[in-house]
Amino acid sequence: MPLIELHMLNSGKKHAAGARVFSAPEMTGGAAERHSAGLIVLCGAGKRYGNGCHGLRPTSLSIAKGSFVAVIGPSGAGKSTMLRLINGLEAASCGQIRIDDETLGPRNLRRIRSRVAMVFQHFNLVNRLSAMTNVLTGRLAYRSWLGSVLYLFREEDMAIAHESLARVGLIDKAWERADQLSGGQQQRVGIARALAQRPEVILADEPVASLDPVASEEVLSLLHQICKQDGITVVVNLHQIELACRYADRILGLNGGELVFDGPAEALNEQALKSIYHRDGVVADANPELALAHA
Repeated sequence: MPLIELHMLNSGKKHAAGARVFSAPEMTGGAAERHSAGLIVLCGAGKRYGNGCHGLRPTSLSIAKGSFVAVIGPSGAGKSTMLRLINGLEAASCGQIRIDDETLGPRNLRRIRSRVAMVFQHFNLVNRLSAMTNVLTGRLAYRSWLGSVLYLFREEDMAIAHESLARVGLIDKAWERADQLSGGQQQRVGIARALAQRPEVILADEPVASLDPVASEEVLSLLHQICKQDGITVVVNLHQIELACRYADRILGLNGGELVFDGPAEALNEQALKSIYHRDGVVADANPELALAHA
């Protein structure tokens, strides 16, 4: 069955309880207090660049501790910008971002980043270093500046790195160079590095975009297992709608920097897909497959 048909099955149903398909004004006009509860809270947070382009329009939402949230939308919708704002890699142009009731800012950026790990599309490993050493870099936030520069690690760090590699099934590859590993193995090293931080949150930016279908399933299944067994909140950007529906407790849909859908997988019907994948110049008909083809 084609991917789009999996979601067209729900096209005649009303949205499930808690699902929302809305316009940007509906979101930005609400009071921030409605979104005050949660481990991750965006209160009118947005990003506007110097050229006037909106990476993310003012957005308010709350993500509960221990949840698995997928963010979907076409390229350029603002998915990566949202994750970079949450991790402080980008500074918000407006609004606030709170992690565990602590407002993100320059003074606490290092401390909050140590609790919010990133998994990247292109792995961001040091190719000449071993898998073990790459995982150990996840401990740098807990070491002094000198220790970080000289890669000085304690026995505790080695134990955590060993445990993290075992968790992703790569202990037998611990001392192999990163560039000698397959793409799926390299992404699992990236996940092990995130685990070594002992994070409260893992943000995964297109973690399976460079992987084949089998490796993609392995990586998403691993992230889901970590979320449910360890209580770590996972927010993952995906282009693969089927994977988002299978693994996520909640799906956020972005289009043009605006949050246009927020709900469970079963609510992701034809109307929702049209809202998420609408593009100027693409005629919206009864089948959003054309828009998805350009996502």
